[in-house]
Amino acid sequence: MDTYKRKELLVGALMLAAGLFYLFLTINLPRKGFIDASTVPYILAIGLCLLGVLQLLAARTATPPASDPDDEASGEEKNPPDYPTVFKTLALIAIYVALLQKVGFLIMTALYLYVQFIVITPREQKVNHITYVIIAVVASAAIFFTFRQGFDLMLPTGFLKF
Repeated sequence: MDTYKRKELLVGALMLAAGLFYLFLTINLPRKGFIDASTVPYILAIGLCLLGVLQLLAARTATPPASDPDDEASGEEKNPPDYPTVFKTLALIAIYVALLQKVGFLIMTALYLYVQFIVITPREQKVNHITYVIIAVVASAAIFFTFRQGFDLMLPTGFLKF
């Protein structure tokens, strides 16, 4: 078995193991009804297990991607890792978690999404602030009210007491 196939099998096995572990942890959550706070973790755990199984099945027939001899000769990577974007994202997540209780879910999620959209926008592309704000506000409100009304889960309201 070649190295490429072994890596694909390892990724599938790890994904399936993570999904099963997550499913095991989810089973221990208290249930209140058919749709409650554990519904989304169940969906995510089952989805992760399915992806792991699909990866394992696809790895059986996997063939290594054809490499371009011009790329190997030049010694350059097509897409070098973008470490600044990763570090900015980690910093944004840390700020989001630190301020979530005080500021509230609605405002912090909208701000996080807006800034994250800017961070992941390629440098050569113009930042569309209006679109980013609209998407961030609508997504934040939709998630908040879905969890509040649909799942009867209280998310932090911060200084917006409603």
